[in-house]
Amino acid sequence: SEDTGGAYAAASAAIAEVRERLAAPVPRAEDAGPRDAPAFTSNVGSEGYARAADAVAEVRERLAGPVPRVQASHAEAPQWRSNLGPEGYAEAVERAKEYIRAGDIYQVVPSQRWSADAPVEAFSIYRGLRAINPSPYMYFLDFEDFEIAGASPESLVKVEGRHAAQRPIAGTRPRAATAEEDLERGRELLADEKERAEHVMLVDLGRNDLGRVCDYGTVTVDELMVVETYSHVMHIVSSVSGELREGVSAMDALRASLPAGTLSGAPKIRAMQIIDELEPVRRGPYGGAIGYLSHTGELDTCIYIRSALVKDGRVHLQAGGGIVADSDAGYEVRESEAKAGAVMDAVRLAAGQADWA
Repeated sequence: SEDTGGAYAAASAAIAEVRERLAAPVPRAEDAGPRDAPAFTSNVGSEGYARAADAVAEVRERLAGPVPRVQASHAEAPQWRSNLGPEGYAEAVERAKEYIRAGDIYQVVPSQRWSADAPVEAFSIYRGLRAINPSPYMYFLDFEDFEIAGASPESLVKVEGRHAAQRPIAGTRPRAATAEEDLERGRELLADEKERAEHVMLVDLGRNDLGRVCDYGTVTVDELMVVETYSHVMHIVSSVSGELREGVSAMDALRASLPAGTLSGAPKIRAMQIIDELEPVRRGPYGGAIGYLSHTGELDTCIYIRSALVKDGRVHLQAGGGIVADSDAGYEVRESEAKAGAVMDAVRLAAGQADWA
């Protein structure tokens, strides 16, 4: 807003004035004799110092106060359209189960993509995600041609020194209305034999991934099947780690981990072939890795989920779920919609904040 811009402009000018005064050299006295006490002069004087102190106080006061807000606009909620729709996604689930019954795969993770006209820029969506769905990995990336805003709960692979770790997520329930119902739903999730079997399968896949780059006997399951809660869903999560072999780099660990079993299936190659058949468009960044590699060789990456991509005035998001032999198509449709809900709500929130633009 105009008020907000004026406040920030004034604060910026005050800060610039303080920096300019502090950066200027202080002249030394020229007439001080060898036995005289040091004589100092100031390039700002008492009046200049007072003005600088007042400027700092003004900046602190502005920063401590509330941000001026304008009346939020009442933009219409985006009209999301899935590239499969509930019926199409249910058909994909049933087709996946046919492949499982035929022995092609044990599990596969199909997904669907929702798209809409983007009511706001991607950075506003990122702000919405921070408010709606704070997660271990928050990111905003501007590639000029397109932008990404995300809030991923799932680590892909992390390398610190020679220690490599994965934290697979598999098994999901929507959040309940009360804390008591949440606890009950979490207990029910952990007791679900289907969810447990699917999770153990993917933990084992993670062990195999790390086993390709870690010293023999060092790969361990550090934490097995705990429930983590997020804004819209809860997940079963485990931790797997190992010590990298001599000559193996963090990038080798990343290469061994892609694609994540939790976004593809088991066995991976056949699962990816089936995904290519079931999904009408290529996934783009969905299911890939976002993170950093430091100059010391350390790596921290997450899986691209719970994220929005904005391109050419359109916003796209994607979600799916793991399918096994006894998966229920109706439930899988609802689960994918629940996972997408956090991003949809973030976009809706951002659309209603005129001063975020």
